[in-house]
This record gives sequence, structure tokens and C-alpha cells, in this order.
Amino acid sequence: MRAAVLHETGQEKLEVLDDVEAVGFGPGRVRVRVRATGLCHSDLSAMSGVLPQPAPFVPGHEGAGEVLEVGDGVRHVKPGDRVVLCWLPACGVCPACRRGQTQLCLAGFMNAGTPNFRRSGGDVFGFAGTGTFTEEVVVDAGCAVPLPDDVPFDVAALIGCGVTTGLGAALNTADVAAGSSVAVIGCGGVGISAVQGARLKGAAEIVAVDPVASRRESALRFGATKAVAPEALADVKQQVTGGEGFDYVFEVVGRSATARTAYENTRRGGTLVVVGAGAMDDLLQLNMFELFFDEKRILPSLYGGGDILRSYERTIALWRAGRVDLEGLITHRVPLAGINEALDQMRTGTALRTCIEI
Repeated sequence: MRAAVLHETGQEKLEVLDDVEAVGFGPGRVRVRVRATGLCHSDLSAMSGVLPQPAPFVPGHEGAGEVLEVGDGVRHVKPGDRVVLCWLPACGVCPACRRGQTQLCLAGFMNAGTPNFRRSGGDVFGFAGTGTFTEEVVVDAGCAVPLPDDVPFDVAALIGCGVTTGLGAALNTADVAAGSSVAVIGCGGVGISAVQGARLKGAAEIVAVDPVASRRESALRFGATKAVAPEALADVKQQVTGGEGFDYVFEVVGRSATARTAYENTRRGGTLVVVGAGAMDDLLQLNMFELFFDEKRILPSLYGGGDILRSYERTIALWRAGRVDLEGLITHRVPLAGINEALDQMRTGTALRTCIEI
């Protein structure tokens, strides 16, 4: 079967090969025919080495498709069922799951160290234990989440990561208060989803911050009240908040420099939400006096900061009701053979989300 493979960490291009085999099928496992997958910035981060991931590997972690076969013990799906792939399934029994913090379950991360694919030259891993830039993938049963018939595969793929992450940061982690002021730094697919989440919660002012003009224009369509380049952030802070700072600032880039900017633009007593996935050696510096004196809350948000399956259901309900726009996030479409074009679109900021149709 075909799959897009990164041979070595640090390479910028993927090679689409036709000699890849999906492996690992057995009890408690599900084989899925991938129909659509989104390109998330985390895929680029894994390719560059910012996020740890064994190589060679198949990138991609937000996908949807059809069940081909199920292993012994799998009861919640059957062949022919439509599913969205969850890259961070909850085991249900660990301390985090028992506390209701299923997004902190580490069981899914353990999958990243087990090869999902094989070629004649050896094992090939799947990013985050999945690897959706492929025609077929074998995953743990918990990764295959039943998908209602009315949800298109391309929309479902986005729910598998980017939309859940961005919406959840505003709805779950920050729990944005109605009438508040919000700034979102970084307005790709995840940032735009955070904008939509802040709008849903009734924020009075939502300022989108991004260096790419087309993304700023998109943010206004999705609910931002203002959209500025990073160099204009100080002026808009003065205009919107009188210089005090925003009630909520979302950092959706994953770099210490933008996190520091986000902190500085959060008002005293306000909330900084860290959504971007950054590198382990990229350190954020805060002095102990400002940390104490300004009483700003710093809230990391992993995968939307809430129960993942409930978040999927909520997003689908909001989409059905016309409260969130998911189709509009897909600005480009390519076949699997055009995957490197999609990578370029992400790197340049041309795309909010590119859907790879398989």
C-alpha cells in the first residue's frame, strides 16, 4: 500500500512509497482504511525534531476513515463502520483517567514507540502511535472512535486534532468569560479554532495576531473582532484594554518567544493559555517577582484540556447547529501524492488546513 515516509529526522520532504505494510493487527486492534487526513503543524515539528518521534516514520495524526477489520475483543466498532482516529486514547484505568483527566492519559504515547508499518528494509513508526498519511493503518481499538454518518471524512479528520485542541483551549482550559477580552497569537487551524471557541463563550473582543495577512483575514471571518500583525500588538492592546492587557491570551505557536509575548500582554490576574507544542530545550523565562506579583494564571492546554470523546461529541453538535465552521478551515486539498505541496502550504502559512484525500 501507499504511505508517505520520512526517512530521517530533519528531512523536509516525504517520500510516497507503495511498498509499505500496516502491521500489528491482532486482539484489541483495528485496521482502518484512511479516507481523509489533515496536516497539523505538529507533523512538521516531528519531522524537524522539535517533537520527539522515532524515525523512519509516517506522519499524520488527524484522520478519518472506514474500519476494514477488527481484532478479538473489539466490540464498539465493526467492519464498514466510519471512524475518526484519536491519537491520544484513554485507557480508563490509570490515575489520570480515574480523576477524569483523560487527556493526560499516557497510554497513547506508549504506542509511539511501537512500529505501525514495515517495509522490506525494516520497521516504520507512525507519528503519535497513528500515522495517517497512508492508505491503511492499524491502531489500538481506543483510537477508532465511531463517527456519525452525517459527518464528512474531511471534517471528521480536523476534529481528530486541530479543532478539538483549539476549541477546547477556550471552552475547557480557559473557560473564557462572557464580555472578556481575548488575544490569540498564531492563527492557523488551531488558533482559528480558539477564536471560534472564544466567540462561542461570548468574548467581547477577540484580537487575532499572525504575521500572515491571509490568516488575519480568515480570523475576522471566523469571529475575531480585530486582526493584526505581531508588531501591531502593543497598539491594539492599548486600544482595546487601555494598556492593561487582555483577560485571556492564547499562545498557539509553541515557542518561548511568543509565550513570553503572550505573558507580557496578559493583564495582571489574567490568564495565559499555552496551546502550541514546543521543544523540550526551548525554555520560557519568568522572574520570581513577576510570577508572584502579577498573579497571572499560566494554563497549558493539551488536546483541548478536557475529555476527548465528549469534546468530539460537543464539536459535532456545534457543527450541526451551525455554531462553528469546520468546512471553512479547509483551504486546500491535495492527494497523497501531493503531500509535499501540503507541507509547503503549511510552512508558508498559505493554508489554514490542507486536507489530504486518500
